[in-house]
Amino acid sequence: MKSNKMPIQVWILTLAAFAIGTAEFVIAGILPQIAQSLSITEGQAGYLISAYALAIVFGGPILTIYLARFNKKAVLASLMVLFIVGNLMSAFAANYQVLMWSRVITGLVQGPFYGIGAVVATSLVSEKLAGRAVGQMFAGLTLANVLGVPGGTWIGLEFGWHVTFLFVAGFGLFAMIFILSGIQSTGHTEAKSSAMQLKAFKNPMLLMSLAITVFAWSGFMTLYGYIAPIAMHITGFNENAVTWILVVVGVGLIIGNTLGGRSSDVNLQKASVYWALAMIVSLVLVGLAVNNQWLFVAAVFVFGVASFANVPAMQLRVMNHGGEGQELAATANISAFNLANAFGGLLGGIVIDSQLGASMIPFAAVVIPVIGLIVIVAANRRELRPLMA
Repeated sequence: MKSNKMPIQVWILTLAAFAIGTAEFVIAGILPQIAQSLSITEGQAGYLISAYALAIVFGGPILTIYLARFNKKAVLASLMVLFIVGNLMSAFAANYQVLMWSRVITGLVQGPFYGIGAVVATSLVSEKLAGRAVGQMFAGLTLANVLGVPGGTWIGLEFGWHVTFLFVAGFGLFAMIFILSGIQSTGHTEAKSSAMQLKAFKNPMLLMSLAITVFAWSGFMTLYGYIAPIAMHITGFNENAVTWILVVVGVGLIIGNTLGGRSSDVNLQKASVYWALAMIVSLVLVGLAVNNQWLFVAAVFVFGVASFANVPAMQLRVMNHGGEGQELAATANISAFNLANAFGGLLGGIVIDSQLGASMIPFAAVVIPVIGLIVIVAANRRELRPLMA
């Protein structure tokens, strides 16, 4: 029986999402330290973001097709084991190459975990709570940006960035224990065959929904991945202040995720347009505020709210068009998010190492999301057309 309240299993998925989100985004806080420690440029350090993201893009769907046949509890627990291994490799990485490979291994976990986890979350609640269930799970990502990323940044400053990854591995162990003790082995719908799931991708609306995620989300990591160097080199903050700036952004992400989940349940089409436009505007505001510390902090808070309010709408839209392949569709959307993240990490790295410099990163981040907004408008028209006929 589906619940009209948020069950404890969704909160367990939130905890795991917190660990994974910390692993993904903590690079934003320790990027200058890694660059200095390994004698590489900050742009090269930023490519670690792209490597992690590309592992999700290509590895996520393949792993999901294979793992969908197995018990979901065992799959989620096994993915957390791989997550722990990857972060331990990062913690003991002695050079750039080993760190790069460790990020690839860790990145393989995120797609299938979030994709399968999102399907599990929505299967546990009534239809009217579907958006909030997805939002609740992804709240782990936002909480990671309030506590995990700033905490990891502080640990890196105090004890070195290697220790940061040790703590992330510890979070993964904690999450795995709760998955083993709290997620039921039965009670979830059985996964469809691989061929059945792949048929979902014949739906043009699913492909359009994935395109929305790629284009509209690309601005997020272009800016977020380079907040530390922008704050330090352009706005004039010291490295200790970066921790608190990340907390401010993280609070914005939590508020945005909550607003996005609720607004998506009310009207998915309107929420998609509104929040995509809001993120574009917020990037411009950050670009205009880089030379004033107080305005910069206010602008990155607005950016946090506007950016993560997009997440529930993007994930729910894809799942609505996933048909018989919801697990694979949901995972493909995680790949779409991270294709955008990979592009963002690459674009930010190119800009910061060029003559344009870090101050131009927010403006560079705007270009592709504008295309995403256009695709959202087109998708909304196609979705509403049957209702108007």
